[in-house]
Amino acid sequence: MTAAPSAHPLHQRIRSAIEGRIMSGALRPGDRIPYEHELMQQYGCSRMTVNKALSALADAGLIVRRRGAGSFVAQPRAHVATLIVPDVPAEIRARGMAYRLDLIDQVLLDAGDARVAAAMTVPAGSAVLAVTCRHNADGRPFAMEERLISIAEVPEAVDIDFAAVSPGSWLLAHVPWTEAEHRILARPAGDHAGALAVAADTACLVLERRTWRAKHTITWVRQTFPGAFALTARFDG
Repeated sequence: MTAAPSAHPLHQRIRSAIEGRIMSGALRPGDRIPYEHELMQQYGCSRMTVNKALSALADAGLIVRRRGAGSFVAQPRAHVATLIVPDVPAEIRARGMAYRLDLIDQVLLDAGDARVAAAMTVPAGSAVLAVTCRHNADGRPFAMEERLISIAEVPEAVDIDFAAVSPGSWLLAHVPWTEAEHRILARPAGDHAGALAVAADTACLVLERRTWRAKHTITWVRQTFPGAFALTARFDG
């Protein structure tokens, strides 16, 4: 596994802290974000640093900035239909089965890597974290997961040990997104046959998902399930 320095620029840490409060529900839609001078005092930094953090949050669609009034948590965007892609550990436990995660690989790639270029758009020269893992239910393979995470958008991901926590579960709990795209495919197990303990020609359901904040890609993931798997579509008014 390739390591990376744990220190991040202060504006990214301020942004991440506010994102965390939004994700946890401590800050609700319409709530005011602390004023710039309050954040400057709290973090001991310049107005420019605070403004950079708030601008990134606004660009991601998480807050709205109102001249003379401050910044507020944005109202969630309405979606006509949302495909619910499961949090695999939660899905396994909901079935009354014991969950175990096997980390196969966790490595940093350059934005120019062929795997990255084929799946997502990230800033030139930036890094992408590639994670491959297997989800197990009651000691048997349940799904393979191949995931790419943009470090430009989620810098704290380089410090997470994904042998201890599922990347999907961690992202759902810590990283908000504004848009998602899903693909549903049917493929033979192929190269995943050994890891899934099935024959190479076993039919598998493959889910691919890509998420964005504003126009910035956060993550791409491919999950491969041997056999049938239920999906849910929820319609909002």
